[in-house]
Amino acid sequence: MGGFKLKRWVAVGMLALVLAAASSAQGADVKPESIRGPRVGELYMVVVRDPDAAILALERGKLDVLGDVTRPSDIRRISKDTRFGLSMAQGFHMAQVGFNLRKSPWNLPELRKAIAMVIPRDRLVRELFSGYSAALTTFLPPVSPYCEKTASAPRLDVEGARALLKKAGWSWDASGTLVPPRGKEPLPPATILSPTAGVAPTTAELADRIAGALRELGVPVKAEPMDFAAMIQRIDERRFDLYLMAWQLGRDPDSLYAFYHSSMDVKGGYNQTGLKDAKIDRLLEALRYAPDEPAARKAAIAAQKALADRLPVIPIYTRYSIAAVSKGWKGTVSTKVATADNSWSLLSMAPASGGMRPLYWALGDEPRTLNPFTASTATDWQVLGLLYDTLLAVNPNDLTDLPWLARTWKVETTAGTGGPRTRLSFTLRKDVFWQDGSPFTAKDVKATLLFLQKNSIPRYFDSVRDIESVSAPDAHTLVVTMRNASYWHLHSIGGLPLFPETLLGRIKDWRSWQPARNAVPGKPGLTELYGTGPFVFREMRPGDFVRFRRNERFWLIPR
Repeated sequence: MGGFKLKRWVAVGMLALVLAAASSAQGADVKPESIRGPRVGELYMVVVRDPDAAILALERGKLDVLGDVTRPSDIRRISKDTRFGLSMAQGFHMAQVGFNLRKSPWNLPELRKAIAMVIPRDRLVRELFSGYSAALTTFLPPVSPYCEKTASAPRLDVEGARALLKKAGWSWDASGTLVPPRGKEPLPPATILSPTAGVAPTTAELADRIAGALRELGVPVKAEPMDFAAMIQRIDERRFDLYLMAWQLGRDPDSLYAFYHSSMDVKGGYNQTGLKDAKIDRLLEALRYAPDEPAARKAAIAAQKALADRLPVIPIYTRYSIAAVSKGWKGTVSTKVATADNSWSLLSMAPASGGMRPLYWALGDEPRTLNPFTASTATDWQVLGLLYDTLLAVNPNDLTDLPWLARTWKVETTAGTGGPRTRLSFTLRKDVFWQDGSPFTAKDVKATLLFLQKNSIPRYFDSVRDIESVSAPDAHTLVVTMRNASYWHLHSIGGLPLFPETLLGRIKDWRSWQPARNAVPGKPGLTELYGTGPFVFREMRPGDFVRFRRNERFWLIPR
């Protein structure tokens, strides 16, 4: 688990009505070192795709925790109900339109710039989110200390967009459809992929309105809402024109490397647009391998300015995260950067009165896969994050590093034949066990790192690609030496989910592995979907729920 889900951000004030209904602990610092748990014996993550159904389930007592409440009408409705507490938090959310730069006409920079100039971000966000979101033009959320506000996408200027295209040699046919320079045929019909209205109503409507703005310019685009898993597959396979998608970014700006470096344009990789630019690659490499914070900041600013010039994506909006929790539960954790629907809450929540009972937690969509090597969506990792731990945790107060499976760590820069390199030394906890009862050791961490690197698994490739060697001098000491020096290597290694060595040795094909279907011999009720985390997977009923029981071996449970 190793921390909590980063929450979403927006640069507008909280409405007074919601402030009045928010928990009294909202925004207050907590002491994560004092948290012990989990304190619930059984957890149901209930699949509720429809927002109306989710609100009704909350009001009827079928849900205890509902995160990611987005519709203003729902927020106002819940805030008036004294049975629930609301929490708000800043975070790293950003929604953007992406282009498939591998094919024409989306590879033409003047078209992308003109499109950015006809999308009325402010009006769309105002009408769809009623003050709970803000228009976004930067390539990192403004809450990030690395966000460069002068590096932004063009703002609304419809006449300027038409003049820009005309100057570049574009024209319009009799129907008003754009004709490329030196072309004889108008642009063919295209689509912008988005989730369905049933899953993400505001995103689906936003995609439709953006498509309408593009048609006014002469770009024949229509929205194509679809099941989110199918949408991700289309994007992973590079079978798309445009897409509208939201991201929850990590705290480090080297996410820019994963999104825009040419080496990350692989099937399943995060460079979904297919951007290939030598200058941007060099800037992102300077960011990725920055030896210290000042160098990282300088490289992050330069990279964002170059991205603003190329516009592989168009930032659209960023928003607050809002969560509702039944007051029948106590112990939730909410701070200025974490709403109550986070993993620290799962460790500390307990019924406000009476004995232990199941906790019902809303899951906004069905997990796409329960294979941790191919899982990529936030929904997937809401489930998997309960099973797998990391070496480091994230402080819910200020996003700094906390000990987790590693009690202590040391970062050194050492000399090597190819230049300086980073060496990470971790001292592991001695009271951690895998959910099958075997002890957690440094050999497991070593096996995980080498497995991810050997198989070049796209979702983890950026974190392990620079590993030069891994050693386990004893059961609770791990030393990782990188091929180069980077300010970010600690987080890359310390934030990886970890797997048992014995299990990794049995996996024949990580792509087709279905751990939830494979029983562990001699361990009744345990599947191969297990880790060291606070909850044990029991079953998944498609379209209904995922059920867990408390991991009685979890190291944070008082003995």
